[in-house]
Amino acid sequence: MKTFPRLLLTLATCIGISPIAIAQENRPVLVPLPSLDDFTRGEDGWAFGLGAGIEYESAYEGAEEFGLEADPAGAVQWRSGDNIFYWAGEALGWRGLRSDTWLFEATVAFEEGREESDSDDGYLDGLGEGEEGVELVLQARRAFQTDWRYWLDGRVVAGENGNQALLGAGYRFGAQNDGTGSEIAVAVVFHDSDYANKDFGVTAAQSGASGLPETNLSGGFRSIGFNYNYRNNLTANWQIFGEAVIEYYSSDVQDSPIVRRDYEAEVGIGVIYIF
Repeated sequence: MKTFPRLLLTLATCIGISPIAIAQENRPVLVPLPSLDDFTRGEDGWAFGLGAGIEYESAYEGAEEFGLEADPAGAVQWRSGDNIFYWAGEALGWRGLRSDTWLFEATVAFEEGREESDSDDGYLDGLGEGEEGVELVLQARRAFQTDWRYWLDGRVVAGENGNQALLGAGYRFGAQNDGTGSEIAVAVVFHDSDYANKDFGVTAAQSGASGLPETNLSGGFRSIGFNYNYRNNLTANWQIFGEAVIEYYSSDVQDSPIVRRDYEAEVGIGVIYIF
C-alpha cells in the first residue's frame, strides 16, 4: 500500500466492477455515514448483523511485513429513538444523536497485545509479549448540516497501557441517506509516553534480549492518517463493506528501531447479512 489515492482507486475498482444495480432503500439510520453501521432500519428494538471480512494489513505497528487476515464482522444492536447500544466483537458501546448534527459515542473495548510471532522475519524477537488491556473510547462528531456531508471528529482513548487522542474531518459522497455510499476522512493523532512506548519503545531488558538500542519516547504528535469507507446494499439483507487506511508516522516515531516503515496500512473488504 504505497499511497492512499492508489488504495482508494484499487478498492473502488474492485467493488464497482459488478454490473448488478440494486435500487437503494431510503432506510432511516442514526447517522448516514458508511463508517457507522446501523442494522436497525430505523426501528426501535433489536437488530443483528453477521458476516466476515478479509484484510491485507501491516503485521504490527511499524512493520514492513504485510499479511492477510480473516475477521468476523457485524454486531448486535438495540435501538431506542436516537440511541443505539451495541456489542461488536470485543467492544461494547453506545452512540446517540443530538440536535441532528451532534453524534456522541462511548465504547469499552479490549485491546490485544503485540506478540513476537507477529513478525515472521523475527524483527520482534526478544521484545516479549505486549500487554493486553481495556480501553475507554469517547468520541464526538459534529456535522456542518443535517445531511452529514461534511463533519468534524474528536476522539479520546484512555486505557491501561496509555492514552491517545484524535482530531479529524470527513466528507461523505453521494446523496443517499440510508448509510450506504462512501466517505473519506483525514485525522491527526497524538499519544502520551505510555502509549508511545507500548508500540515503539525498547526497555533496557528488551534491548539486552533483542539487540535493539534502548528507546524511550515522549508523548506528542504520533501520526497523520487517511481513511476511506464504503458500504452498499447488495440485496434487502446482504451488505458489502470496504475500508482503506494509511497512517503516516511522525519523525519521532520513525526513529524507533521497531519501526521499519514510515507508515502502517490496511485494506479490507467483507459482507454482512442483516437479519
